[in-house]
Amino acid sequence: MRNSNKYILFALVFVVAVFIGCNPKKDTVAKIYVYNNSNKVVPECRVILWGKASPDGQGQGNVVLYDTAYTNSAGEAVFYFNELYQKGMAGVAILNIDAKKGNYNGSGIIKVEEETTNEATVYIAP
Repeated sequence: MRNSNKYILFALVFVVAVFIGCNPKKDTVAKIYVYNNSNKVVPECRVILWGKASPDGQGQGNVVLYDTAYTNSAGEAVFYFNELYQKGMAGVAILNIDAKKGNYNGSGIIKVEEETTNEATVYIAP
């Protein structure tokens, strides 16, 4: 009887571990939409996301993230942060956005939360 209880307990632990371990990690994505001052999408616009470390919430730290992408024909630049955010991490990044095409530029911020698609819009002007 004792051995059967051990096997049942082992099977139960195994089943729970399988269900917990099979929860797939979702993508962490930042989408930046770029419009000009006429409210039209801007294709081929350079978009830079960057952030600084500030462990104590005070002052300026070193740049820890710097990534560049170009907008597509819909005015959308997409950044993937799957390597940055690991499953189980509780954390949010606030990143600066710089967008530039020719003599047009603009800036903004985006709050990036793990395992979701985060979106922000930047308007550029001369």
